[in-house]
Amino acid sequence: MNLKGAKIIVTGGSSGIGKQTAKDLIDKGAEVIITGRDEQKLLKVALELGCTGFHADVSNEEAAKGTVDFALEKWGAIDVLINNAGYAEFGLIHELEIEKLKAVYATNVFGAAAMAKYCAQVFIKQQSGNIINIASTAASKGYPQGSIYATSKFALSGMTQCWRAELRKYNVRVIQINPSEVPTAFAQADRTEREEEKNKLSPKEISDAIITSLEMDSRGMITDMTVIATNPF
Repeated sequence: MNLKGAKIIVTGGSSGIGKQTAKDLIDKGAEVIITGRDEQKLLKVALELGCTGFHADVSNEEAAKGTVDFALEKWGAIDVLINNAGYAEFGLIHELEIEKLKAVYATNVFGAAAMAKYCAQVFIKQQSGNIINIASTAASKGYPQGSIYATSKFALSGMTQCWRAELRKYNVRVIQINPSEVPTAFAQADRTEREEEKNKLSPKEISDAIITSLEMDSRGMITDMTVIATNPF
């Protein structure tokens, strides 16, 4: 697809992968709405990037619907949803706190599903659209203390496959991007950005993967793309 003039929603767009992706999409000529929970930070980043910020916690279905309604009111159409908003908690199974499990699933699973639900309704009417789910290398391999975060990404991966099967006949592409470790504000209690590390990925590599998958002619679809650091040691 041609990204110039494309109408794109990026959830969790005020930092890290979401912020970098929004910046790069805007540089390609796309029109972008970013969402975030921290309204002050969101509006500051939106002003910095030259896009629109919409304050929303996508784990709340009404907020997810409100985001899509806002985009339609502004643009009249939506071309791409990037489900990037993510949240992490970790813990051993014998110490598992169910409330933390519920909180992570609320964003990573239910929030992504709510955004996809309302965007899919638009895409089916348009007979076109793109959903990109930012999952993780943790979406296919469990690890110690991963019962909360990794399983939320396993669930997102399963939903991606289901949505792809449902929406292909409407000319809708559903793509999953699996980053390995990217030092960002992710899992930081105070949401401050981590410094980039020489041998680890940066948000730029993930943004590049997203843009590459979108710019392929719409007759073709990359189903899954995994991005790992060349030498993380």
